[in-house]
Amino acid sequence: MTTTLGDDFPKQQARVRECQRRGRELGTAGALYVALCEEALQHAEEAAISGDIVRILRAYQELKEIKS
Repeated sequence: MTTTLGDDFPKQQARVRECQRRGRELGTAGALYVALCEEALQHAEEAAISGDIVRILRAYQELKEIKS
């Protein structure tokens, strides 16, 4: 089954939000990780709002690079 960008982009956003939540549970030890998640999520939101496919693809890649 083929996964489309339209299907996977919001799934990646949700995954990174969950990663961010878990990072917050670590307190100060997870602060950098939480900040990286927040930045990636902000880029994704801005890209989606812009509708610019190049920005969306860059943001999608950034989300995928966040490790769980």
